[in-house]
Amino acid sequence: MGKAKKTESGSGGKGKKLKEAARLRRQLEKLMERAKSEYCEVRNSDIHGTGVYASKSIPSGERVIEYIGEKIDKEESERRATAQMEHAGKTGDAAVYIFTLSKKWDLDGNVPWNTARLLNHSCAPNCEAWIEEKQIFLYALRDIDTGEELTFDYGFDIENYEDHPCLCGSDDCVGYIVSRDNWPELKERLAGKKKVDGTGAVTS
Repeated sequence: MGKAKKTESGSGGKGKKLKEAARLRRQLEKLMERAKSEYCEVRNSDIHGTGVYASKSIPSGERVIEYIGEKIDKEESERRATAQMEHAGKTGDAAVYIFTLSKKWDLDGNVPWNTARLLNHSCAPNCEAWIEEKQIFLYALRDIDTGEELTFDYGFDIENYEDHPCLCGSDDCVGYIVSRDNWPELKERLAGKKKVDGTGAVTS
């Protein structure tokens, strides 16, 4: 009797593990499906490493792709952001894939099936991120031609801006990945740095 109970218990535990594994697999498959887009293809980018390009023309206002990730609280978000920044400093990889969802939650898009995480920043972006029902989607800001690289404004804070040089190459490029709202302050800081004396030493 004792052995029979032990075997039954073990079998039940194994069954629960298999069900949980199947549930997680289905969940992952759904996320991978949501991360796909008929408008996107991934290839090398002149802006930074890998980028996402329009595989067909995209009309203005069209939903382009969903930004998929793991929902995490603010404490975990801070921990991961710090770790990702440290890793980026050593490897040169993109730094942080974390989006703010609400006052309590963030979305960490640092997962391999999240194609949207590969969109690069631009000071003149053709896409914009919107939060809808606790999901994040990227929409076309204007008509986008086939083969054009898809970009959006990362909205980075001005603090530590020197750690985030921008290579978007647009006519509007301010040289750093900084939210447009912070451009006036950034320009003031950069103007101050350009004040040099006759020997070229920075005086500001």
